[in-house]
Amino acid sequence: QLQVMESGGGLVQAGGSLRLSCAASRRSGAIIAMGWYRQTPGTQRELVARIISNGATTYGDSVKGRFTISTNKARNEAYLQMDRLNPEDTAVYYCNVQTAYGPVWGQGTQVTVSS
Repeated sequence: QLQVMESGGGLVQAGGSLRLSCAASRRSGAIIAMGWYRQTPGTQRELVARIISNGATTYGDSVKGRFTISTNKARNEAYLQMDRLNPEDTAVYYCNVQTAYGPVWGQGTQVTVSS
Protein backbone atom coordinates (compact mmCIF):
# COMPACT_ATOMS: atom_id res chain seq x y z
CA GLN A 1 0.00 0.00 0.00
CA LEU A 2 1.30 3.40 -0.96
CA GLN A 3 2.25 5.69 1.91
CA VAL A 4 2.80 9.42 1.72
CA MET A 5 4.80 11.47 4.21
CA GLU A 6 5.40 15.21 4.35
CA SER A 7 8.23 17.07 6.03
CA GLY A 8 9.65 20.57 6.21
CA GLY A 9 6.94 22.53 7.97
CA GLY A 10 7.64 24.93 10.79
CA LEU A 11 7.54 28.51 12.00
CA VAL A 12 8.82 31.34 9.82
CA GLN A 13 8.55 35.11 9.82
CA ALA A 14 6.56 36.94 7.18
CA GLY A 15 8.64 37.41 4.06
CA GLY A 16 10.61 34.25 4.71
CA SER A 17 10.79 30.93 2.89
CA LEU A 18 10.18 27.26 3.60
CA ARG A 19 10.56 24.12 1.52
CA LEU A 20 8.19 21.21 2.01
CA SER A 21 8.99 17.69 0.90
CA CYS A 22 6.68 14.78 0.15
CA ALA A 23 7.86 11.20 -0.20
CA ALA A 24 5.70 8.47 -1.74
CA SER A 25 6.60 4.88 -1.02
CA ARG A 26 5.99 3.44 -4.46
CA ARG A 27 7.88 3.50 -7.69
CA SER A 28 6.94 6.37 -9.96
CA GLY A 29 5.32 4.27 -12.66
CA ALA A 30 2.10 4.16 -10.64
CA ILE A 31 1.90 7.89 -9.85
CA ILE A 32 -0.24 10.13 -12.08
CA ALA A 33 0.12 13.42 -10.20
CA MET A 34 1.41 14.89 -6.95
CA GLY A 35 0.07 17.96 -5.28
CA TRP A 36 -0.05 20.15 -2.20
CA TYR A 37 -3.21 21.28 -0.47
CA ARG A 38 -3.70 23.29 2.69
CA GLN A 39 -6.38 23.65 5.31
CA THR A 40 -7.11 25.94 8.24
CA PRO A 41 -9.66 25.20 11.00
CA GLY A 42 -13.24 25.56 9.80
CA THR A 43 -12.35 25.81 6.12
CA GLN A 44 -12.24 23.40 3.22
CA ARG A 45 -8.96 21.99 1.99
CA GLU A 46 -7.74 24.08 -0.93
CA LEU A 47 -5.35 23.44 -3.77
CA VAL A 48 -1.93 25.03 -3.40
CA ALA A 49 -0.06 23.44 -6.30
CA ARG A 50 -0.23 20.30 -8.39
CA ILE A 51 2.03 18.69 -10.96
CA ILE A 52 1.12 15.86 -13.28
CA SER A 53 3.37 13.24 -14.83
CA ASN A 54 4.12 15.30 -17.96
CA GLY A 55 5.35 18.20 -15.83
CA ALA A 56 2.34 20.48 -16.24
CA THR A 57 1.61 22.52 -13.11
CA THR A 58 -1.40 24.21 -11.56
CA TYR A 59 -1.29 26.78 -8.74
CA GLY A 60 -3.84 28.30 -6.47
CA ASP A 61 -4.41 31.99 -7.20
CA SER A 62 -3.12 33.12 -3.82
CA VAL A 63 0.29 31.47 -4.26
CA LYS A 64 1.05 32.13 -7.92
CA GLY A 65 4.45 33.73 -8.32
CA ARG A 66 5.48 32.86 -4.75
CA PHE A 67 5.35 29.05 -4.57
CA THR A 68 6.94 26.50 -6.86
CA ILE A 69 6.18 22.80 -7.07
CA SER A 70 8.69 20.30 -8.40
CA THR A 71 9.28 16.56 -8.36
CA ASN A 72 12.04 14.00 -8.40
CA LYS A 73 10.46 11.08 -10.20
CA ALA A 74 13.40 8.78 -9.53
CA ARG A 75 12.86 9.25 -5.79
CA ASN A 76 9.04 9.53 -5.90
CA GLU A 77 9.29 12.87 -4.16
CA ALA A 78 7.56 16.22 -4.57
CA TYR A 79 8.65 19.57 -3.20
CA LEU A 80 6.98 22.87 -2.53
CA GLN A 81 9.26 25.89 -2.39
CA MET A 82 7.40 28.66 -0.61
CA ASP A 83 8.80 32.19 -0.85
CA ARG A 84 7.55 35.56 0.38
CA LEU A 85 5.36 33.84 2.94
CA ASN A 86 2.68 35.83 4.71
CA PRO A 87 0.48 35.08 7.74
CA GLU A 88 -2.40 34.06 5.43
CA ASP A 89 -0.26 31.09 4.35
CA THR A 90 -0.51 29.62 7.85
CA ALA A 91 -2.17 26.22 7.56
CA VAL A 92 -1.66 22.49 7.65
CA TYR A 93 -0.19 21.46 4.32
CA TYR A 94 -1.06 18.07 2.91
CA CYS A 95 0.60 16.14 0.13
CA ASN A 96 -1.69 14.29 -2.25
CA VAL A 97 -0.53 11.54 -4.55
CA GLN A 98 -2.85 10.52 -7.35
CA THR A 99 -2.47 6.94 -8.54
CA ALA A 100 -4.43 4.76 -10.92
CA TYR A 101 -6.20 3.36 -7.85
CA GLY A 102 -7.19 6.72 -6.41
CA PRO A 103 -5.74 9.50 -4.23
CA VAL A 104 -3.57 8.99 -1.17
CA TRP A 105 -3.03 11.74 1.43
CA GLY A 106 -0.22 12.37 3.84
CA GLN A 107 -0.78 13.22 7.48
CA GLY A 108 -0.02 16.91 6.98
CA THR A 109 2.65 19.31 8.17
CA GLN A 110 2.02 22.58 9.97
CA VAL A 111 3.27 25.84 8.48
CA THR A 112 3.00 28.92 10.67
CA VAL A 113 3.94 32.38 9.43
CA SER A 114 4.31 35.07 12.05
CA SER A 115 3.73 38.74 11.32
